Amino acid sequence: MSAFIKLSSPATKEFWEIPVLFEDEHLLALDKPSGLLTSPDRYDPNRPNLMRLLHDAIAAQKPWAAERKLTYLSNAHRLDFETSGIILLAKNKPVLVALASLFGAEKPAKKYVALVRGEPLAANFEVDAKLAPHPVRVGEMRVDSKGGKKSKTVFEVAEKFHGYALLNCHPLTGRTHQIRAHLRHAGFPIVGDELYGGKPLWLSRLKKDYRLKPGREERALLARVALHATELTLPHPVTGEKVVIKCDWPKDLKVAVKYLRQYAV
Repeated sequence: MSAFIKLSSPATKEFWEIPVLFEDEHLLALDKPSGLLTSPDRYDPNRPNLMRLLHDAIAAQKPWAAERKLTYLSNAHRLDFETSGIILLAKNKPVLVALASLFGAEKPAKKYVALVRGEPLAANFEVDAKLAPHPVRVGEMRVDSKGGKKSKTVFEVAEKFHGYALLNCHPLTGRTHQIRAHLRHAGFPIVGDELYGGKPLWLSRLKKDYRLKPGREERALLARVALHATELTLPHPVTGEKVVIKCDWPKDLKVAVKYLRQYAV
């Protein structure tokens, strides 16, 4: 079986080579790249999204789909546009129903890594704050103790830098933008998350003797939401056996952390 799923969007001239993280006859786990929607955008249905690209490739019987004899793929959960990492798909309808039941009951244990601005004092902390859609700003969530839904996230400090921290994030509920909204509420916005108060990471802000060559324009080390789904643990929807899926960090996060270790300690 191919270790990558090749997808393309001719209309936008984009191409993706997406790693397969786990696969059996029932499930397919992929490493979703940042900058790709999981599902269609209700406000702009023509934007490329992972599920439509997969369905188009299956319909066209692209090599990766043909070798697997795939006729069906569907998702029981999703990742935000800029969030990268593990997305788990069902290969048939009964498995999707079982998977949706697991996610609906919040059985899967999810682990994310986030790079944030600020340095938490405690090695571990949690945010237990109800979330609801912002009444005015479309697409944004906010803490709402009266009208919000129960939301809880546990955080562990994996590494500290000067002015930044790397956190392991464990959402115990599955609300939209939960980790992002909870970290803003805690005072540690995610790097690159402008919707929730985060700013891009610039090498010029870290390196004291930074010099840019004439005529060059600095590019941010990280300009997207620095959030990556790194581990997913759940009972297999068919066999009941424990399944642990892990995902390596993307290149942009590795590079950002490398420079933080070098210049922000």
